[in-house]
Amino acid sequence: MERLHDSLHEAPIIDKDGYQYLVHPISNGVPMLEPELLREVVVEIIRAADLDVDKIVAPEAMGIHIATALSLQTDVPLVVIRKREYGLEGEVALHQTTGYSESEMYINDIEEGDRVLIVDDLLSTGGTLAAITGALDDIGAEIADIVVVIRKVGGSALDDTEYEATSLVDVSVEDFEVTIH
Repeated sequence: MERLHDSLHEAPIIDKDGYQYLVHPISNGVPMLEPELLREVVVEIIRAADLDVDKIVAPEAMGIHIATALSLQTDVPLVVIRKREYGLEGEVALHQTTGYSESEMYINDIEEGDRVLIVDDLLSTGGTLAAITGALDDIGAEIADIVVVIRKVGGSALDDTEYEATSLVDVSVEDFEVTIH
């Protein structure tokens, strides 16, 4: 995971109202995402994840590129949890609250008994993943695994669920520097 580690050390950190915000190609789409980095991330997810699943599930927006690349490599269909309501039959709404936003999201194409892998870019506050796991539980889907590329060290809302996420790398950001744990 040399590219991922190097990219984290090279990533800009900006001050957002006193919060040190890591700007990274995997979690922000800027700076530019090099194919080699995305490929390395997908290979590591394939090594880490339970891929005996019916569907890969990813929240909009920054989980999409990772899950798309993973779907292409594994031939497992992809379901994107969208921030827009479509009104399709069986659509399920969920409410997500993170440390910096609050919104509705919508799940389509997940049915009772589906075995799913949840993939996302970043686990920080855990609000999005906690909401998604709750909604998938309500649908009756089986969550086989949750894999995130980057996890910020510390507690999260996911800790209040029965689920744990596997991360490719755990980080903290202090004094405008990234520390890999």
